[in-house]
Amino acid sequence: MVYSLNNTTLTSSVLFECCMENLDKTTNCKIKYMGETIFTKQFNDFVSLYNSLKPGIISSLPSPPRKKFFSNQSKVQEKRKIWVENFMKTLVNNYASEKNVQNFFEGFLGEDGKNHIYLGPSERKTARPEDFNIVKTIGKGSFGMVFLVQHKKDHKIYAMKVLKKEQIKKSNEVKRVMAERNVLKANINHPFLVSLHYSFQTKDKLYFILDYLNGGELFFHLQKEKSFSENRSRFYASNIASALGYLHKNNIIYRDLKPENLLLDKYGYIVITDFGLCKEGIKKEERTATFCGTPEYLAPEIILKKPYNCSVDWWCLGVVLFEMLFTLPPFYSKNVDEMYRNVVNQPLHIPSHATISSKDILSKLLQKDPSQRLGANKDFDEIKNHPFFLPIDWDKLLKREVKAPYIPKLKGEYDFSNIDDEFTSIPPNINSLIPQGGLSHSIKDNDFINFTYSKEGLISID
Repeated sequence: MVYSLNNTTLTSSVLFECCMENLDKTTNCKIKYMGETIFTKQFNDFVSLYNSLKPGIISSLPSPPRKKFFSNQSKVQEKRKIWVENFMKTLVNNYASEKNVQNFFEGFLGEDGKNHIYLGPSERKTARPEDFNIVKTIGKGSFGMVFLVQHKKDHKIYAMKVLKKEQIKKSNEVKRVMAERNVLKANINHPFLVSLHYSFQTKDKLYFILDYLNGGELFFHLQKEKSFSENRSRFYASNIASALGYLHKNNIIYRDLKPENLLLDKYGYIVITDFGLCKEGIKKEERTATFCGTPEYLAPEIILKKPYNCSVDWWCLGVVLFEMLFTLPPFYSKNVDEMYRNVVNQPLHIPSHATISSKDILSKLLQKDPSQRLGANKDFDEIKNHPFFLPIDWDKLLKREVKAPYIPKLKGEYDFSNIDDEFTSIPPNINSLIPQGGLSHSIKDNDFINFTYSKEGLISID
């Protein structure tokens, strides 16, 4: 249960998140700001607040459910969840100015003693499928499609990623999709990670509204040009490394770095997209063990099914850099099993015409022992301080003040010349994307609770 509490002084919304644990501790309701828990309330706290309200207010609310001696615990738990949800929804929307309600949220008081949070009703600013005009198909994936869309009111251009819930559930990929949404939401502070503007759902679909980048996939440009100059490869690698460092700093392993997930914007910068394989909450000293990724880019420790950390992303950077410089991944084979054997056992061969600095960084990124790999100790700091990146001014790069070595030739926002015909030739099925005769943005689906998001700072109730 997540409520948007309109915030007059902070740039993001404050989320009231309620979750039920066991019946002894009853309901724990955590107040979060930017992912941090500010305080926790128990079910009895809500009952006390209820009892402290004016008779006129209490009469408009159902009384708290009581636990009877022979009651089914799961049913009591569910009733309490529903009651807390309705109770808090009513308070936030109708009685936020009451002194007792304000006191209930006293954890938000600033050091100056003033309440920085306005709990009153706020305008709903989430999006709906019918808010957009569908222009073109620009991508296709396992669970859905990507379309170029234009917002009907402000006429801004976006990429709309549409996923089918049924396919996601059948493939047991709900957690993966929700993790992607969480990572996208956290990406607003980095210039080389695609930004999420809205996410919402209908009865059968999930929608991501993302930055539209029509400079094309790095894969598309590699196919056309076979390889890049060292200067161009270094620029792209610096963009990627900066973004990976940001993810790692936020305890996220990317795990799916490959040219297909790297898009060029109209200024020639690389932007990472597709966060479906990200692993959240992994600190430097922690490990995970899920076998996932794309065969050509898997690190040896993943192939060997050993626990791993964010060092696998630096291996992937090495593979992508090698591919940009020399056309193919370093251990490539059409036979996947043979390629895995090569990754684990075969020594790295770097073409003799490579420069000293490129040979050195590749040998250190493609170190089979993850504990000895470049980035294993100080992560991004080790990468950016390597001599290969000496020409890069990292401060200017983050401010996007460095001129890209290649700028895509584009005639405008509707230029699809850098997007594969395989996608643009597919006519979008408008009727299947835009619900007919119903506003479905408020659909409730327990598998996708909290999916709805707005970058403008408000989150609707899912």
